[in-house]
Amino acid sequence: MSLLFRRASLASLGLAFGLSALSLSPLMAQQTAPAPADAPAAAPVDPNTIIATVNGQPLTEADLVLAEGELSQQFAQLPPEQRRAAALSAAIEIRVMAAQAVTTGLDKDPDFQRRMAFLQQRALHGEMVEKGVVNKVTDAEVRARYDQEIANTPPTNEVHARHILVKTKEEAEAIIKQLDGGADFQKLANEHTSDPSGKTSGGDLGWFGPGQMVPEFDKAAFALEVGKYTKQPVQSQFGWHVIKLEDKRTKQPPAFDDVKDQAKQAVIRDKYFALVKSLRAGAKVEIPDAKLKQAVDTLESAK
Repeated sequence: MSLLFRRASLASLGLAFGLSALSLSPLMAQQTAPAPADAPAAAPVDPNTIIATVNGQPLTEADLVLAEGELSQQFAQLPPEQRRAAALSAAIEIRVMAAQAVTTGLDKDPDFQRRMAFLQQRALHGEMVEKGVVNKVTDAEVRARYDQEIANTPPTNEVHARHILVKTKEEAEAIIKQLDGGADFQKLANEHTSDPSGKTSGGDLGWFGPGQMVPEFDKAAFALEVGKYTKQPVQSQFGWHVIKLEDKRTKQPPAFDDVKDQAKQAVIRDKYFALVKSLRAGAKVEIPDAKLKQAVDTLESAK
């Protein structure tokens, strides 16, 4: 999912906390025995289970799970078996520092209140995207989007070719002359090509589609008939090529299972922008600065 759709992390709130749990020594990490491979799965835990109390206020399993998720990047360097303790330590630090901030009146600071209002709106935006868009995407919609993309993609050919790359036109012409005399293309490629990958493969380039090679090479390869080679050397930025076309075929579309995640993201994107468009149409938005308004309108029209 795009970063636009991610919920605001606690780290982004600007809270400067030490997270002292991350200072656990490497030696301690090495000495912690991993769980046995055949260990039974842990039983589900009630999210309301109280893990700790901080100044009399409960810190629950749900709070801990939230801390682990929001601070996952900070805990990535720790072994899995230490992350729970680190998350609890961090959650306690956050609680005590937040309480002190309230005591000293930092929660009344106008800049802080503006930031909190924005982050609340951002979090609500994330909830709306998740529950109003992402969770409503169906398998049928994803499959339909895949079918639509396949139907809208014109069939293209791809070719299987070999080449012999040399430095001069004269060398390429000499190779073509040998081919005209019945020489084996693969043998000549192994002997003469300056392409390192072709010295042991007979100049094999495998299958490729239009636009995957430099223009001069691409044009010459796709103009050949199967089994034929270029009668004139083909120059590119890499040198002079002699090209042989081994085969051609219609490029097959990717299987649904290989691209279903991309198809789902496309459905999510379309639904998201449709929702935004409908909400923007019903909202009264005024931008006094004409130049800024024009810039915003240009961005909006491109969505």
